[in-house]
Amino acid sequence: MTNTPRNEDEELLEVDFSETDDLDPDHMDAQAIEDLRAELQGADPKVVISNHCYGLFELAAVYLAAVPAKLSEAQLAIDALAAVVEGLGERLSPAADELAEGLAQLRLAYVQIHAATVSAN
Repeated sequence: MTNTPRNEDEELLEVDFSETDDLDPDHMDAQAIEDLRAELQGADPKVVISNHCYGLFELAAVYLAAVPAKLSEAQLAIDALAAVVEGLGERLSPAADELAEGLAQLRLAYVQIHAATVSAN
């Protein structure tokens, strides 16, 4: 599987994820696990949690964009995002407002797609 993320200069980068190490601790050596833990210990938890929220946003968007939309899966991802964003609120600053706006956009998209699905059936 390849992906094309962008770097700071907006150049396309080809990344082959099929050859990357699995982050499952069962497939990592002890040093790799220790290095990962050390990196996490030095990270700002607001940033780490916000990044997970962006992942939940993307997950919900993928389910909503599926044809046909996977509404129950999208709803679960939206609800998980809401639990974190609404539960932590301003503690996620400076990303709190952006995350709340993204959550609102997902909820609106869900309602619109659900309504379209119901009227089509």
